[in-house]
This record gives sequence, structure tokens and C-alpha cells, in this order.
Amino acid sequence: MKFTTKKGKPRKTYAVIGLGRFGSAVARTLAENGQDLIIVDRDPDRVRELRCLTDYAYVISHLDQAALEEIGVGDCEVAVVAIGSAIDANILASLYCLNLHVPRVIAKANSKDQGQILEKIGAEVIYPEKDMGIRLANQLSNQKVIDYFSVSGNIDIAQISIPKFFIGKSLQDLALRNQYGISVVAIQKQRQTIEEIDPSYRFEADDIVIVIGSNENIHNFERIVANED
Repeated sequence: MKFTTKKGKPRKTYAVIGLGRFGSAVARTLAENGQDLIIVDRDPDRVRELRCLTDYAYVISHLDQAALEEIGVGDCEVAVVAIGSAIDANILASLYCLNLHVPRVIAKANSKDQGQILEKIGAEVIYPEKDMGIRLANQLSNQKVIDYFSVSGNIDIAQISIPKFFIGKSLQDLALRNQYGISVVAIQKQRQTIEEIDPSYRFEADDIVIVIGSNENIHNFERIVANED
């Protein structure tokens, strides 16, 4: 199975394996963002509930590599393995996706030991509960931080209301990469999001920036924002 655009070019597609709370949230968000996806779970009720998201919704009671290959997981660019408490099934499903040469396999881990095993076989690991705790703590610690999450390893993204010293200055003036080791990837202005940013753009009072950088640099910048505003 190949997903293609109207011009016949391959399109980025996703597989979400495991439709618990986390997997369902991932699947719904991808669908809302217009992405093509395959969803898989052993529970018919969960699959039935999300069948509206995609034509490729499958119930697989016995998950093995042949079953995943048959439904087209090997054609996906990204596989998200979100199987909950069944640690062995989670690890095996991740391994099957890697064996099918899915370029990017992201696996949910419930413990550090499970995460280490997943990393050793080549999967990217996320810890949803830990990450949610970090996001909440960062939001509570700094009123300027609207949202915060880890991308992978030590790379973080933060959504921050601009401090007063930004107002009227441009990205060129602020030199955020040189000064703070972070980069602005988008600016939000009310309901508009600017992704292609002109370096000469001058910030206005209600702007929100989305920045990326190492967690150390992000935290340092947050402290500066809190102290100088």
C-alpha cells in the first residue's frame, strides 16, 4: 500500500499501534492535521471508535511482523508504538517496525528499563507521563511559559509569551542564537502563526514565540525572561 499525492509523489504516512489514551490522542491529532495514517489495536471497540479517522483501521489480535507488513506499516515514514502495559508486546512491535525498515519508530516507555531496551533496538523513546510532568512544572514555574515539551534527547521546544525587552526589536537585533543558544521556529500573533520569519520582523506586545534549543539553554532563557520582564 502506497499513499501518494495527486501528482503521484509519495506522501508522509504514519502508523499508530496501540489505541489507548496516548495512542488515540496521537492518532486524532495526526488526522486533524491532515496526515495519512494506519491505526492498529487488538480491541475492536477502540478501532471502531477511531475508524472515522482513516480508511486504514485494523483489528489485530495477534500482532506479528507478517500482520504489520500485510496492512502496509512497512510503507509508512513514521510508526508510533503506543502499546500500554504489555511491555513485551510494545518491544516486539517496535522491533517488527524496525525490521520492516520504517525510517522512524517512536515507542512509548513506562519505565527507564523499558526505555533502555527500546533504545538499544533502535527506537526513539518517549515517556508520556514524565514529559507531562515536566511540561506542567515548567508552566507553573514561569508565567511566561505557555507550553513546553521535549523533542528527543536534550532538545526542547517552548512556547513563550515575549518579554518586554523584545518589543520593537527584530530577530537580528536580539541575536537569540548567539546570545542564548536558541532559535525561533515560529511566531504566533493572535490566531495567525508565522513560520517563515523575516529576520527584520519587529516584535509586538502580544506576540508569542516558539523556540527550540537544548534543555539547558531553554531553561536559562526562561530564567532571563522571568527576571528581565
